[in-house]
Amino acid sequence: MRQRIITGVLGGAGFFFFLWLGGWWYTGLIIALAFISYNEYCQMKKIQLSSPQGLIGLLLIGLILGANFVENGWIGKGLFLQSPDNILAGMILLLLLTVVSRNRVQVEEIAYLLLGSLYIGYGFSYMIQARMIPEGLSWSLLVIVITFANDSGAYFIGRKWGSAKLWPSISPNKTVEGALGGVFCSLLVSGIFVWIRPELGGLLWALAMGLLVSIVGQMGDLVESAMKRATGTKDSGTILPGHGGLLDRFDSLLLIFPILHLLHFL
Repeated sequence: MRQRIITGVLGGAGFFFFLWLGGWWYTGLIIALAFISYNEYCQMKKIQLSSPQGLIGLLLIGLILGANFVENGWIGKGLFLQSPDNILAGMILLLLLTVVSRNRVQVEEIAYLLLGSLYIGYGFSYMIQARMIPEGLSWSLLVIVITFANDSGAYFIGRKWGSAKLWPSISPNKTVEGALGGVFCSLLVSGIFVWIRPELGGLLWALAMGLLVSIVGQMGDLVESAMKRATGTKDSGTILPGHGGLLDRFDSLLLIFPILHLLHFL
């Protein structure tokens, strides 16, 4: 527990510092996190990052992230393929690899990598985009703080009072009490945040945002739990003592930011 708290505090402080800096500092951090997370994703399926299929997936993530730079005028057009051409290029390369490798790389493996590249690439991509919008620091901070409150509330309340299993076939340790505790903490934190920054919206809007982020965040956690169960993995990695891998920490945000984008919240 002590190790988990120390890692969380130090890691969170470093992340928030780069979020505050913004620009290329935050973008560079997110790119690094995306590549490390993708490596963890490959290792869950025992796929080497240096393999041709691993590198193609990494290239696709780079193309997805790079599309941000073109859209925001950071680099000139033509240096990165735009959506959906970047996805199409990655898919074609993976499909051709099945033939070139004489079916040593099979369709199940390329489907796994294509899904992971989209999941990780777009999740982190919309984290970058959220920081670039007007009041992007405040919006990003709001979403991340709500997510942190949700995770912490679910973890500690679940450990203290949890008994009814939430979704045992996917994540046997999660409880209904923990999930409700996460929702409560999210609503509380979102209300306090908007009270401090009223220009972001009213109380009802804040509670709606807190509820949405909490529910989607918990689903994002379950999505990664399903991936780990399917691959027979306990944690996505060991880079964060007491927490596991980066995917274990960012799984909620990787679903939250794309859904907020689809709903035009950010």
